[in-house]
Amino acid sequence: MTSVPEESATTDPTAEESPVDPSAQAPATDESVAEQPAPEPETSTADAAEEPAAEEPAAEEPADTSVTEESATEAAAQPAASPAPIPRPRPGVPLPRAPRPAPTASAPLAPALADTAPSGDWGRVEDDGTVSVREGDQWRVVGQYPDGTPAEALAYFERKFTDLASEVALIEARHRRGGASASDLRSTLKTVRERVTGAAAVGDLASLEARLSVLDSALSEASAEEAAAQREAVDAAIAERTALVEQIEVIAARDPRSIQWKQTSAEVTELFEKWQAHQATGPRLPKNVGQQLWKRFRDARAVFDRHRREFYASLDETHKSARDAKAALVERAEALASRGEDGIAAYRGLLDQWKSAGRAGKKADDALWARFKAAGDALYGARAEREHADAEASKEKIEAKRALLVEAAAVPKEKDTAKARALLTGIQRRWDDIGRVFPREAERGLDDDLRKIEQGLKAREDADWKSNNPETKARQNDMTQQLHDAIAKLEDEVDAAKKTKDKAKIAKAEEALAARKAWLSALGG
Repeated sequence: MTSVPEESATTDPTAEESPVDPSAQAPATDESVAEQPAPEPETSTADAAEEPAAEEPAAEEPADTSVTEESATEAAAQPAASPAPIPRPRPGVPLPRAPRPAPTASAPLAPALADTAPSGDWGRVEDDGTVSVREGDQWRVVGQYPDGTPAEALAYFERKFTDLASEVALIEARHRRGGASASDLRSTLKTVRERVTGAAAVGDLASLEARLSVLDSALSEASAEEAAAQREAVDAAIAERTALVEQIEVIAARDPRSIQWKQTSAEVTELFEKWQAHQATGPRLPKNVGQQLWKRFRDARAVFDRHRREFYASLDETHKSARDAKAALVERAEALASRGEDGIAAYRGLLDQWKSAGRAGKKADDALWARFKAAGDALYGARAEREHADAEASKEKIEAKRALLVEAAAVPKEKDTAKARALLTGIQRRWDDIGRVFPREAERGLDDDLRKIEQGLKAREDADWKSNNPETKARQNDMTQQLHDAIAKLEDEVDAAKKTKDKAKIAKAEEALAARKAWLSALGG
């Protein structure tokens, strides 16, 4: 608030008394309020009866009236919470009532402002218009109001006290409601305290100082809590940003040859967006910590970008080389078209080279493959035409082979294996004379049917040979004779054992006899 020397300041008292719209009195910021004097509270008829009669002001006041004061006045926002006594005249000095403004939109504030209105005990007016305020046992001059009545002089400086009390009440209310920063409120409180200290106002300035001291103590505690919470938030923010830095450093440290660049680029972009969002919405980090973390993040991101550029640069070279190689393969494949089906073997060799040529980029690969495949389709199409012609020509051969299969059905029914073999051999010779048939699937099915008949006959021949083999028969007869001799001997032993009536010997001889008879039965003897 700007101060004007008490001896020389001038003001227009009539302007100070004019009613002010309440909306213009609301404080604009935490630190200051609109510099407009608050309207004097309305006093009811009952209040007027209790107060001494006031002298009516003159109909016209001088245009220029000087007054010594601090020039700017702040608007009242909310009245002080603690009530103040109703103003009374100072003994020995009659204080006529100041003129009251007409009821305005600010009238509802009057009861609240009455709570903070200073008593007449806090001020006095000298004959020359000098106004003083009581501070303990001393009186301090706050200004002069020479061209007005004593009531007008006191009312003017009391309104200045009311403005200050309103500012104090506003800070108290904002602290009670919460939401405002305690440090900001302390800054505002400091500004208001500077205005209260030595203020050119009439009222209980000591009570305002006491309220400011209490509020300053409460705000100090709140500021300490806010600082602790801020430190915790900053520590958490540092941890979160450090985690982002570590993630991108891990990505930057990967082997470029093993990175999936599309997916990993999306991950890096997501990390950068998280960094930006955290920087915009999170608490502000200490400058040195924030710069160090950003440097690490930026360096890791630069390494990743460099690796990506190198990868795509080498990829372009690889694509170009593969594109040239595949273009040459396409030309060679298209040159095979004149060879028809005979060019399929060469085309397969070109296809193996195509697979080992590498990628040339999706767009180029698709275009070159379309041409290469079309060249192969022409070759395989020629073979398909030939196979179709062969299938048409093989219809009669297929019917002839089916007729031979019907004839071969008599081979399993022939009991004499020699005759069955002769019959099957004749059928096989005629089968070979017919030659190959197409398609291959039909030929394979016919050959399988004839092979089954041949395998059945061979199994019969193997069984006959096994049973009629002279060597086998000789070995079998020798074994049979030995068993007959053993059985005869064991029968004699059984009879001898029975004569001795030795049960153990009888059982042993009978068990050996039964075993030899079982062997003989197995040999067919």
